[in-house]
Amino acid sequence: MNLKERDKKHLWHPLTQHKLHPDTIAIVKAKDCTLTDEDGNTYIDAIASWYTCMYGHCNTFITNRVSAQMQQLDQVVFSGFTHEPAIKLSEALMAILPQNQNKLFFSDNGSTSVEIGIKMALQYHFNRGEKRNILLAFEDGFHGDTFGAMSVSSLSVYNGPFEDYFLDVKRIPTPNGENHQSILDLLEKLVLEHDVAGFVYEPLVQGAAAMKMHNAEGLDQILKFCKVHGIITVADEVMTGFGKTGKYFASDYMETKPDIICMSKALTAGLLPMAITSCSQDIYDAFYSDDISKGLFHGHTYSANPLACSAALAGIELLQSDKIQQNIQSISVSHQRFNERIKEHPKVKATRQTGVIFALDLNIEMERYGNLRDRLFSFFMDNGVFLRPLGSTVYILAPYVITESELEKVYQTIENALEML
Repeated sequence: MNLKERDKKHLWHPLTQHKLHPDTIAIVKAKDCTLTDEDGNTYIDAIASWYTCMYGHCNTFITNRVSAQMQQLDQVVFSGFTHEPAIKLSEALMAILPQNQNKLFFSDNGSTSVEIGIKMALQYHFNRGEKRNILLAFEDGFHGDTFGAMSVSSLSVYNGPFEDYFLDVKRIPTPNGENHQSILDLLEKLVLEHDVAGFVYEPLVQGAAAMKMHNAEGLDQILKFCKVHGIITVADEVMTGFGKTGKYFASDYMETKPDIICMSKALTAGLLPMAITSCSQDIYDAFYSDDISKGLFHGHTYSANPLACSAALAGIELLQSDKIQQNIQSISVSHQRFNERIKEHPKVKATRQTGVIFALDLNIEMERYGNLRDRLFSFFMDNGVFLRPLGSTVYILAPYVITESELEKVYQTIENALEML
């Protein structure tokens, strides 16, 4: 049996209804922006494997660093112990994070980084003797699959069976440049009626909501409001972090910085699972006490794994390099040129871009996981491009190392798909 057939015996894949979609594509190797399957077919990874491999697959600069670390220290518990890769990573992150960030808490993935951010926000008030148990979140947000992260998410396709068990969350619209005052009015009403502990949000781009983008000035006003009212702000930068919006973090576009930042995905350049929740000194100080019960009693077996820390360190070094920064700018300009040639197409409803993130909405009704969406996905793959439509939205979020010719093939394949629909 080939890999695809062997897969069916025991494996259960994420976001998959296996009765409707019994087949998978078996990938046997990856390099730079190219995935190769067991039949020798190649695909341009135009979404960096869910926004992780931003410096390309099997980047030797990163793998060599991890290989060297593997010979020195592979894994050690992080409760009561420390090690140089974690310490060096903390120092490297502080150089690129917003200046109000001062402490890091390690975990395993994006969902858990958000879960920890929520716990920090709720326990911050609890430790100070304040009863605040309501969270704020944007409409259409997505923050992960653990219960706290699901609670602040609002895409029912993921959450439906579990909603009776969620934390209490009040939702507000995303700012669009015209509704700022109405959002502030709603916030005034919410803080009068509820004990609001925190605000969890994706800054500027809502990934799973089909790359829905919102206004930086309006978000800054919301963050200012939260600061005035003692509401802890938790920025979910799992998708947006590490250069994708054109700055190191999307939070860099706002004057008001979050109290807490959640990171994963490109943190380790897609090589190993790891997440970090950073916070300001003020947040940390609320847990610093002679009372042991005021500590943050949350832990993961692989917290601050030395190999993952080494991958993250190498990734940050690449991110700060002139070459990668130039590539980010070049991709952004290429997207702008593509937008000019595609935006007036009769089958394109709308386009939008932030940094290297480009999205277009098709002027066609389409279910998020429906037959037409599947047909579109198959067309892309048959033409050697891995794009994963979110319903009627097609988006590009390719590795920073993608070549001009590869990017042009992605653009051309999208244009050809429009003619096919």
